[in-house]
Amino acid sequence: MDFKDIPNINQFSPDKMQKINLFETRNFFCDVYCLEPGQEQKVHAHVDEDKLYFVLDGRGTFFVDDEAQELGEGKIVFAPAGSNHGVKNTSAARLKLLVFMTPNPNFR
Repeated sequence: MDFKDIPNINQFSPDKMQKINLFETRNFFCDVYCLEPGQEQKVHAHVDEDKLYFVLDGRGTFFVDDEAQELGEGKIVFAPAGSNHGVKNTSAARLKLLVFMTPNPNFR
């Protein structure tokens, strides 16, 4: 059995958002994103992939197409394939997300 201890994954950098891969197959990937205040994943799109952002710790502003909403711990955001999406840590504290995307674009 392969498992990860998500509460102990805290890899932050003052230079840029950190992506820590937890699991990756041909079908999906699952990462933890760690964002310091002010850091962001720029708005972008994936033609064929759906993405989920689940807030583990902190608060951030999530963007999906023309919508933006600040969300905190325990909230989940769905970005369907083809949508413009991203996240920015607009709070004064660290933001940690569990991110799941399928199918995995790294295996095309």
